[in-house]
Order: sequence, then structure tokens, then C-alpha cells
Amino acid sequence: MVGFRVLKRRRQVSADVVERFRALPVANISDSMSRMTAGGARLRPLHGGGVLAGPAVTVKSRPGDNLMIHKALDIASPGDVVVVDGGGDLTNALIGELMISHAQQRGLAGIVIYGAIRDSAWIREHDFPVFAAGVSHRGPYKDGPGEINVPIAIEGMVIAPGDLVIGDDDGLLCVPFDEVEAVYAAADAKHKAETRQMTAIHEGRNDRSWVDATLARLGCEIEA
Repeated sequence: MVGFRVLKRRRQVSADVVERFRALPVANISDSMSRMTAGGARLRPLHGGGVLAGPAVTVKSRPGDNLMIHKALDIASPGDVVVVDGGGDLTNALIGELMISHAQQRGLAGIVIYGAIRDSAWIREHDFPVFAAGVSHRGPYKDGPGEINVPIAIEGMVIAPGDLVIGDDDGLLCVPFDEVEAVYAAADAKHKAETRQMTAIHEGRNDRSWVDATLARLGCEIEA
């Protein structure tokens, strides 16, 4: 039934892809995707620290209801990231300490909730990656409907089952399955270039000529 179904994931990014991306800042990956993709500023890391990275198991949940999230946690594989489109609603928390502990025990790589969580103090004390849009003490319902392993969207960022989901202190990003190699090559080159630039800054030899060149090209008037 459309709107209430559990589908199988047909493909997912490999563990090698996940580990290679894990070493790159999300900002560099974002720059390499023309700065056009993002999960929105409301999705923030709420855990004690550390990178989130893994293939997505997607959940589309009715706002305030976590029945299908429970099912997703039960069928996800070690290393997976459960990504939930809860409509961005912050009225009811969709997960808390018990469900996160279950995810940890099963070896999942993290959880993303486009909605609210609770037990935030406990989450901050641990390094299991949790991204969410907010916090509420009000608990969820468990009636459905919802869907697992269908394309979802968070603030315009489309996430398909098996896509790479990666997040750090700057926010969350999805890299589509078919684009991971091209994006990785560009992001790795960007990161290496910025590393060289940082060395130049520390050594006092950073080239800033591009600023005046850009102003001149744009016709900016500068008093002598």
C-alpha cells in the first residue's frame, strides 16, 4: 500500500566509499557539489562529537509517529544510517535513549531525524551520531503509516535508499549513489588545495591578489 509499506533497498554505497568520504570535511564536499545541496540549518549534530557517515536507510514517517522508525532500526544493517523525514515537526520526539541504544547495539552508524528527539543530555554524553531538527520531551505515537526505503526529501535535499549520508559539525549532506566517485575526486582535490593554502597562510605567503583582480573585473571603484 502506497504510504504504508516496507521496501527492500536495491543498492548502497560501499564501505570503502564511506571510509574515504569520512576523512573529508562536509564543507569541502558541499563546495564540490556547487553548494546546491544541504539538509538545512535546522539539522544539527546533537551527540558528543564525531563524523556520521554511511549508506541511507530512508524512512518517511507521519509527523509525531515512530512506528516505522522502529521497523527501520530492526532491518538496517551494521554501518547504515537511518534517515527519517518526520516532516520537520517538533511537537513530538521521534526517538530517545532507548531507541538510540538499540541502534548502537545493532552496529548502526547513526540516525538522522528531520523532527525532534528527546533525552538530549544523554545523547550529548555519547558519541553515537545523532542529527535532528529539535528537542521535545513529548513522546511519539506508534500507529503509522509510513514508508521505508523510498526517496525522501529534507529541506529540498533528496535522499534515496543507499545514498551516502555524511555529517559533521557543519551539518548534514547527501551524496547520490551515482555521483559518489565524481564528488569524491573533486572534494579530495578541494581539501588538498585548502591544506596547501593553510600552510601558505601560516608561512605568511598567502596570495591575495585575486581580491583586487575580482574587484577590478566587476568594475568596483576604489579611491586611491
